[in-house]
Amino acid sequence: MGVITTSNLTLAYGKEPIIDGLNLQIPKGRITVLIGSNGCGKSTLLRSMARLLSPKGGNVLLNGKDIVKRSTKQVAKELAILPQGPVAPEGLTVLQLVKQGRFPYQSWLQQWSSEDEEAVMNALKATNLLPFMEAPVDSLSGGQRQRAWIAMTLAQGTDTILLDEPTTYLDMTHQVEILDLLFELNEKEQRTIVMVLHDLNLACRYAHHIVALQDKSVYAQGAPEEIMNERLVKDVFQMTCTIIPDPVFGTPMCIPYGKGRVLRHVSTPQYA
Repeated sequence: MGVITTSNLTLAYGKEPIIDGLNLQIPKGRITVLIGSNGCGKSTLLRSMARLLSPKGGNVLLNGKDIVKRSTKQVAKELAILPQGPVAPEGLTVLQLVKQGRFPYQSWLQQWSSEDEEAVMNALKATNLLPFMEAPVDSLSGGQRQRAWIAMTLAQGTDTILLDEPTTYLDMTHQVEILDLLFELNEKEQRTIVMVLHDLNLACRYAHHIVALQDKSVYAQGAPEEIMNERLVKDVFQMTCTIIPDPVFGTPMCIPYGKGRVLRHVSTPQYA
């Protein structure tokens, strides 16, 4: 069983389902990337995995237990979520933000402890933010701000981290910086990471497991080398492309057809 499992999951904000009868297993200790066209339900599915949206049907299991039947604090000690485009209150410092990751462990009987302090410092160190810990979050660059939010989720001390489009609005340098950070967290600490990405080439480069959503359910799931092909891109994104091996990493690389230039040459597809 995966660390997160859905069974006949149906999700909706109104009467019309966004996800309908979805069965899915998120492998433990791996990086899983959700892909699909806009409006296919990627963010909605991620929210349900974090207990932020209750199912209309079916269920979500976190470590074998129905997530809806568990308390917020219980879930927050096993799973952290970073939503898309979070905004910190004006003037909040990096240290103050990261400390919020320890809130699930606070109570009237248990106040701030040496364990909390260690978790915060370790999170700042892992994200290379120790030199900026006293700086206001809103004074940082886009990549640094995103690292600060990731540090907060790390301080939460969970084995599973969900991220909704963590590279949105970042330039190419900062996109790779954030994905490298997440890759290292997975490699060194075996954290289970689930994230939504739009860039198919980055998804194939960093993911161990890809889930393609289409028509309210799972179109395909598996290792990038196993499922990424021209038919998937055509069916899921309504886009014609060629898939070739990335010349550096060897992972599937999507070259979309467009009208920017006249198509002069197309090599034989390697992942057709």
